[in-house]
Amino acid sequence: MIRLEKVTKYYPTSSGLHYVLRNASVEIPARAQIGVLGRNGSGKSTLMRMLAGVDVPNQGRIIKWGSISWPLGIASGVQAQMTGRENTRFACRIQGLHSDEMEPIVDYVQSFADIGKFFDMPARVYSSGMRARLGFGITMAFDFDFYIIDELSAVGDSTFKNKAKEIFQEKRLKAGFVRASHNFKELRAECSSGIVIHDAKLEYWPTIDEAIESYVRHTGVSDDGEVKRTARNAKLTKQKAALRPAGEAAPPARQKHRPGRATGPVQQTG
Repeated sequence: MIRLEKVTKYYPTSSGLHYVLRNASVEIPARAQIGVLGRNGSGKSTLMRMLAGVDVPNQGRIIKWGSISWPLGIASGVQAQMTGRENTRFACRIQGLHSDEMEPIVDYVQSFADIGKFFDMPARVYSSGMRARLGFGITMAFDFDFYIIDELSAVGDSTFKNKAKEIFQEKRLKAGFVRASHNFKELRAECSSGIVIHDAKLEYWPTIDEAIESYVRHTGVSDDGEVKRTARNAKLTKQKAALRPAGEAAPPARQKHRPGRATGPVQQTG
């Protein structure tokens, strides 16, 4: 279980304090499968870091029972100067493993990440996808009571994503997770409840559908997970027209037909 008690988190800026959370309280039960929604920059990653213990609140406290993973995502905690092998052994030491216990873990990560000779090269030469593969492999090599996941869908290519989802399905049968994502389809398939971060407030919803509906109301995002682009596209069109040489015709508009798409705001039902 994870409990937030009157948690406040802020950062100093040139214009004053920027609040990520104000007086937020919530209790996450053991083995809960929670989706976290919020605009980019709303504080999802900050919340994830605090749950994992990588960051701390300015006020309030976070009480945790059981083991919790480090935040897992495209911006994983892979050390750039270390090789993949060294990163794996470093994670083993953090988890309290002795030298004779490390090799099976190292072998597992090397096979799972499948980055070939790069496993013995410094991570600074890796692509972002290779770092993600290594970071995900290291995390999945250990058993935690809670997994903290920041945009799992960003991990690796399509082949690796399928492998990652398969191993994660095994983990979630015996562990809880808190997952940040903008993909409504994935959240509905994998999460039972939800948290929405908006204007430094944290809303807990007992079902993921209620959380998505709240997020839709706050942000104007359509229920297929895509931001409404009308105003932005109009602005871009005007900017392009201003840059177009005099007398040059505008290119024909691209027409998209998307049958079955709902229009208008989604209303909360609960």
